[in-house]
Amino acid sequence: MTEPVAAAAPTAEDLLGPALHEEVVAHFTAKLGAPSEAAVRHQVRECLRYLYLVSRHPDRLGGLFLPVEQDIDEIWHYLILQTREYRDLCENRLPGGHFIHHRSISYDAYQEAPGREAVAEEALRWIPLYTAAFGPFDADALPHWTIVRFLHHELGLSLEEIAALGEDRPQQEGTPAPARTDT
Repeated sequence: MTEPVAAAAPTAEDLLGPALHEEVVAHFTAKLGAPSEAAVRHQVRECLRYLYLVSRHPDRLGGLFLPVEQDIDEIWHYLILQTREYRDLCENRLPGGHFIHHRSISYDAYQEAPGREAVAEEALRWIPLYTAAFGPFDADALPHWTIVRFLHHELGLSLEEIAALGEDRPQQEGTPAPARTDT
């Protein structure tokens, strides 16, 4: 018996709609010192993938520190400021159908952050969920996901080895995530 194939996750343009997608890309390519349009499109893609995963798995990912780089967080901030479109994205286009709140953390809260082991465990939660929804991380996603970049550049793991990390990890469906802020 073959396992059912999961439906393909929507693209960033599907989630935002063509007009807002192009607006976001234009905004971030117009900034002084901006990366290429192709790089910005990948940033937008990874931001929407992050939001997709948070929406789909709030029980496992809610409250964790942001596992993506600052460029993704800046795109998220921009989307939040488009209040009507952001609410529609969260409630009608993302799989969870609920508003995704953003809470920046203060310096004091950052100082109370968990130890390295807890941070690593939290960061590794994203890998199997990401690969199940979008396939293995590719070279265009690599720069935007902190743990993936670390595993690749600092530990020398290939993208295939990183994708396989989650395959042996037990799924913890009922385990609630620690209550903390997003970024």
